Amino acid sequence: MAQEWPEVDLTKLKTYPLRSRVSKVQATDLGKAWARGGTLTDFLERLPRILAASDFRAVVAAILTARRRGKPVIAGLGGHVIKAGCSPHLIDLMERGLVTTLAMNGACAVHDFELAYAGFTSEEVEAGLPAGEFGMAAETGEIVNQAVKEGRAKGWGFGRALGEKIQALKPPHEAVSLFAAALRLGLPATVHVAIGTDTVHMHPACDGAAVGEATLRDFHLLTRVVATMGGGGVYLNLGSAVLLPEVFVKAVAVARNAGHPVTDFTTVNCDFLQHYRPTQNVVRRPVAGGAGKGYALTGHHELLLPLLSAALVEGWDG
Repeated sequence: MAQEWPEVDLTKLKTYPLRSRVSKVQATDLGKAWARGGTLTDFLERLPRILAASDFRAVVAAILTARRRGKPVIAGLGGHVIKAGCSPHLIDLMERGLVTTLAMNGACAVHDFELAYAGFTSEEVEAGLPAGEFGMAAETGEIVNQAVKEGRAKGWGFGRALGEKIQALKPPHEAVSLFAAALRLGLPATVHVAIGTDTVHMHPACDGAAVGEATLRDFHLLTRVVATMGGGGVYLNLGSAVLLPEVFVKAVAVARNAGHPVTDFTTVNCDFLQHYRPTQNVVRRPVAGGAGKGYALTGHHELLLPLLSAALVEGWDG
């Protein structure tokens, strides 16, 4: 025999006045419809003051405040950011003093060099892989590896070595090179390599000892910059799902262990997917325990980064 369930007496429910309730959304938080002919500032003001739109405003404010205080703004890049066409936006921010340091993976070196040297990059992997032609562009393998070896002999890290090489070659598209721009502006540009992950590692010109020494020098350089982030600095992770988040959290650990108060700073992960390592090693762990504030902005690089750049330019009085 089926069990019978007694009715719940709804007349005994306790209610409260709506006005007494704490609510997360207010009418004043709503966005405003667009008016034709408005400016970018108008657009930003018309965004809702809710969720990601509020976080976006907070990130813009944190970057502007950091630079007004003379604190670093570090942009950690994955290669896709360059392939998505965002280098000119980042170079402009560097020239304006809004981005002070670049930390990049090895793919960035490949794509930046090819764009500067040849005016194109990003090959079709599936087309070249069957015949073993993927990643076998001669100039890329030879010149990037040559730059690293020459730079190692001069005591340079990977980033400066590649910047010096691009500047010396004077390629036709040097203006879009992040490495050349950093060198011209006197800004740190570091490269953090996991050997075997980049096409230039497949070439006979690759010297593992040179690559390892150059990228270790860059880790030490990045750590010196991270050590100065306390009191308002900002770290932006732009499209690196694994490598840069791992490098950043180690740099924070080394800086703190050496006695530098890396607290009261902002971290941001910008990507079209929120992955595990950026979430943990950028947005959460470094700022845990009240050490700072972490944000996650989700969107396509080719849309989100130009919007962020434009908002910063509009708000910058430097």
